[in-house]
Amino acid sequence: MFKPRSIPDKKIAIGLHIIAWIILTIIPLYLSNSFGGGGSQHRLYQFYVHSLSAAIIFYIGYLWLVPKFFLQERKMAYFILLIGLILATYFLTSFIIDYFLHDPAEEEKFREAFKNLADKEKGLRPPKELFRFYNHLLVSTLISGFAIGLGVMEKLKQNEKKQKELEKEKLNSELAFLKNQISPHFFFNTLNNIYSLIGINTSEAQEAVLKLSKLMRYLLYESENGESKLSDEISFMNHYIDLMKLRLNDKVELSVSFPENAENFSIPPLLFIPFVENAFKHGVSYREHSFIDIKMTVEDKHISFLTRNSIGTSSHAGDGQHSGIGLDNVKKRLNLLFPGYHHLKIDKTTDEFIVNLQLEIKPAT
Repeated sequence: MFKPRSIPDKKIAIGLHIIAWIILTIIPLYLSNSFGGGGSQHRLYQFYVHSLSAAIIFYIGYLWLVPKFFLQERKMAYFILLIGLILATYFLTSFIIDYFLHDPAEEEKFREAFKNLADKEKGLRPPKELFRFYNHLLVSTLISGFAIGLGVMEKLKQNEKKQKELEKEKLNSELAFLKNQISPHFFFNTLNNIYSLIGINTSEAQEAVLKLSKLMRYLLYESENGESKLSDEISFMNHYIDLMKLRLNDKVELSVSFPENAENFSIPPLLFIPFVENAFKHGVSYREHSFIDIKMTVEDKHISFLTRNSIGTSSHAGDGQHSGIGLDNVKKRLNLLFPGYHHLKIDKTTDEFIVNLQLEIKPAT
């Protein structure tokens, strides 16, 4: 669900590249000074030249060739440019080594080793330049494959990010739809009840109008942000429940329990109201005994929400439609907002309907 503010992925990637090159630079230098002696300096410099060549191939491929050609379905152009890059770095590396890092003593040892090998294996005379080219080609191929792998992984990650952004936009639309669905039938029924109360109990009617205005204000304004205080959400549900009580008779047993201290927690708005509305929609019977139990507890960073209601004889046909946005959309919203940080269990028997939601929350900022 809610996680601590993380370091941007781009900064992490740059940091890992820097660390890798520092290690690649220091370790050969350390090994050369510790075990190689002075005669190995030319080999050390040659190693750095080859490393620079590999870096050129990797970064040109990773930053330009892969995203601009390989991932854009221009693979023929990619391979032509890659072959040109490999050949160019090979000739550049060979020129630097032969003309600036040439070590006659090392060359003599190299020729002597090949001569001994040729004497032992008749007919085996691998040319030095061909050996160098094969080595460069092998390393370049491995590096290019690694660049392609990273490019493909980043492309998939970008696609996943775009998909999540689209899902969030859809989620916001569903939230707006939920707000609109709560309003019409509920407000009309409540206004009718208030109208009836005016002639019976004026003070109670005035209190109902005040609660209805707070309910509308929360729906229209305060829930526009991505998060709301849990205490505000509880107040919203209490106002909703108080107004729904106006329609209840003695045959309905209502039990409500909310935590008193929940100021330091924030949640997405209108997260619990679909379950509350569903309980009143299907749990009220005016002909037989019925009940509605609503309970919420908060411990540390964990919230537990439970609704339990009886199922009236007229509720079976509409059970598939859970509140305004439907049960499937409620589950989808929870999966998007709390992936891996919630557990929703819904049980239905012939007599009652139970919703048990467990999720983690964070302190409000």
